[in-house]
Amino acid sequence: MTGWGAHRFHPGDGDAERGSVAVVMPILAVGMLAMAGLVVDGGAALAARGRAADVAQQAARAGADALAPASLRTSDPNGLAVNPAAAVLAADQVLSAGSVGGQVSVTQDTVTVTAQLTRATSILSAIGIDHLTGHATATATVLYGGATDSNARQGG
Repeated sequence: MTGWGAHRFHPGDGDAERGSVAVVMPILAVGMLAMAGLVVDGGAALAARGRAADVAQQAARAGADALAPASLRTSDPNGLAVNPAAAVLAADQVLSAGSVGGQVSVTQDTVTVTAQLTRATSILSAIGIDHLTGHATATATVLYGGATDSNARQGG
């Protein structure tokens, strides 16, 4: 018999593939969850790094603004120096105000701030990744007047 009625359903014909969707769906669900976690929590990690960079730059500038009073009274523009204690205090205040942890290092005319911002994950915590950390380092150098390059630091 050929045509429309030639093939009829017989019990046991599809048993070989029975339950195959039950095997594939959990694998797909885990993959989709991981991809969603990378999108959502990956974006949060990038935002944390950007925030750490912003706060590190602000803290470095605040530290570089803390000049030693004696260096302001010299006639040599290359003699400007940072007051280390005041620079660390100013940079730490900015880090604290930004709710960011970090370290501050000071040389004669340079303040370097390394900031770390840790954020809790929302989706990746389901697979054991509970926190992501954004790191950034910024350096500010004391310049004389409105100088913007190293040649201006020499007074001309």
